[in-house]
Amino acid sequence: MHYRIFQILNRAEVHQVVSSLSNDLFVDGKKTASGRARHVKHNLQVDRTGADVKERDQIVLAALRRNEDFQTFAFPRRTLLPFFSRYEPGMEYGQHVDSAIMGSANEPVRSDLAATIFLSDPGSYEGGELVLELPIGEQEIKLEAGEAIVYSATSLHRVAPVTKGVRLAALTWIQTSVPDDRLRAILTDLGIALRKADKGGDDDLAMMLNKSYHNLLRYAVEL
Repeated sequence: MHYRIFQILNRAEVHQVVSSLSNDLFVDGKKTASGRARHVKHNLQVDRTGADVKERDQIVLAALRRNEDFQTFAFPRRTLLPFFSRYEPGMEYGQHVDSAIMGSANEPVRSDLAATIFLSDPGSYEGGELVLELPIGEQEIKLEAGEAIVYSATSLHRVAPVTKGVRLAALTWIQTSVPDDRLRAILTDLGIALRKADKGGDDDLAMMLNKSYHNLLRYAVEL
């Protein structure tokens, strides 16, 4: 599985997050870039100094925690406090790969997965697609406000130039408890099948799937 799309924030939550951003200072996105990314990053982001957790951070993180499909897909062990980015006309983020270790020295996060939660309605701006370079070819992603794409942080990717309007997004990175992509994909499928068996009332099938799911998880998980 190269990526998955999830409905993370509802409309009220999107409005609350976007409204809070209108009162914040946006600074040059290069401030948090390193290596080659510093030369290709041309955007703005909310200045995050210190470890204070704001209400909008809690909204995003709580939405990720409550989304059962996301939890089944990502098996999050650690999730970085979200960054909030802004792209105005002429801004873009060229081809790059995310840093392997993010966060602070005291609370490092291995960036196994990246998540972009779109905060602007797609009709309010032009350009700004997230472009993933995958074995299946380039994938251009532009989602509804509140939807998120979660993908492997090992992938080369870029944000296409914004030509009109403003693109707002929340970004975070996840250290998964199941770092083996192949095992995580099998566990995701088993989890979906288990939920369907539970809803279908097939107790014997659900029990067998539950056994297989947890036995594989014991083998695959890192604590």
